[in-house]
Amino acid sequence: MTALHWLRDGKRVAIATVVETWGSAPSPAGSQMVVAECGAIEGSVSGGCVEGAVVAEALEVISTRVPRLLTYGVADVDAFNAGLACGGTIRILVEPVAVGAHEEAAMPVTMLEQIIRKQAARVPIAYQVDLNTWARHILAPDENPKPVNAPRTDVDGDLFTLQFIPPPRVIIVGAVHIAQVLAPMATATGFEPVVTDPRSSFATPARFPGLRVVCEDTDEALAQIGVDAQTAIITLGHDPKIDDPAILEGLAKGAFYIGCLGSRRTHAARLDRLHAMGLPQEALARLHGPVGLDIGAKGPAEIAVSILSQLVAARRGRL
Repeated sequence: MTALHWLRDGKRVAIATVVETWGSAPSPAGSQMVVAECGAIEGSVSGGCVEGAVVAEALEVISTRVPRLLTYGVADVDAFNAGLACGGTIRILVEPVAVGAHEEAAMPVTMLEQIIRKQAARVPIAYQVDLNTWARHILAPDENPKPVNAPRTDVDGDLFTLQFIPPPRVIIVGAVHIAQVLAPMATATGFEPVVTDPRSSFATPARFPGLRVVCEDTDEALAQIGVDAQTAIITLGHDPKIDDPAILEGLAKGAFYIGCLGSRRTHAARLDRLHAMGLPQEALARLHGPVGLDIGAKGPAEIAVSILSQLVAARRGRL
């Protein structure tokens, strides 16, 4: 989105994408950074290790209108000078975005616009580049939903494919104090939070500035928001009428993480209640309760840290 904004402001841009990594390279394949001709940057391809070198290369790509495939390794003098002293090797594709005719090697702005539209609609899409000819294609999304920790890139000979998977959505059920801390933290770590609560005094935009807030009964709210394999659900409502419908929907739709606030006694009562409703033990075993990692958290901020830590672990396949 940043690249398109800059283009519409009259700035030429290049997009740098991590194609492959080996060893302890600091950023995963699929990480991206946008560079404008004025030197402005957004995003990261190395956590800071080679950013300066990539920006310099990107400025030349903007000038020449020809993509480059860069390689940095810890044994390379150039890489060490660029700051990649933490080990590992990374390959980075730097592409200019076409702004006019006769830029056959550049990424067409129409493709960038299509990718952004699909992302806004939470529709998976794949972008493929031939690293020899610079031919590009937009591929139809896979009909099978991908797990939240699925690899974003694939290299097959000269063909590099980048999967644009919708960002993992976090539905926070119960607009309580913990939610006020947790929701912006989730945004900062790459999740898309939505807060829902049927209580109008809790679910207000003023309490969650800049975030989506749905003030409806939980069933109606989740129908509006949508639940899929890219969704996590965190129940903070302290009320079975608010929390239980979200748990049931999350289990039915394959949410990758379901966490439930409450003491061990509260959670045991929750499991008994849900089992009496017909849920088998294997389904109940998917619930994380009490929610969050056991770090001795006290107060809303520390509890939010413990919840977010467990959520990240689930996203990365570490639970």
